[in-house]
Amino acid sequence: MPRYMLDTNICIYLMRSQPPQVAMRFAACHVGDVVISAITLAELEFGVITSSDRVKARNCVADLIRDIPALPFDALAAGYYGQVRLATQAPKRDQLDKLIAAHAMALGVILVTNNVRDFSAYKGLQIQNWLDDD
Repeated sequence: MPRYMLDTNICIYLMRSQPPQVAMRFAACHVGDVVISAITLAELEFGVITSSDRVKARNCVADLIRDIPALPFDALAAGYYGQVRLATQAPKRDQLDKLIAAHAMALGVILVTNNVRDFSAYKGLQIQNWLDDD
């Protein structure tokens, strides 16, 4: 069972910057401990087709999902979405973040994000920022 789910922003930061503090966190994990949502993969795929260097972007995403599997958004995750959406009812704001939060809650994993504020309204969602100096 995975322990962590990476949000889209942390994936992008990883691919661009490869920060040492995040590498240390990964080193402490076992294979399968870290996953991404299929929703995050969809966002990354959009980034590939809008990139000025599609080949480089495609390779970065391919490298990421080789090591970090994308899990499907399923009926259990859909069940959590209502609870998450109710927490912040702004109609068009951060809809994909809400789906990612619901997916993490359904799996009972910690969501790793560099935008803690964007996810703090969702009761029951465990959040960590691996870029913090803690």
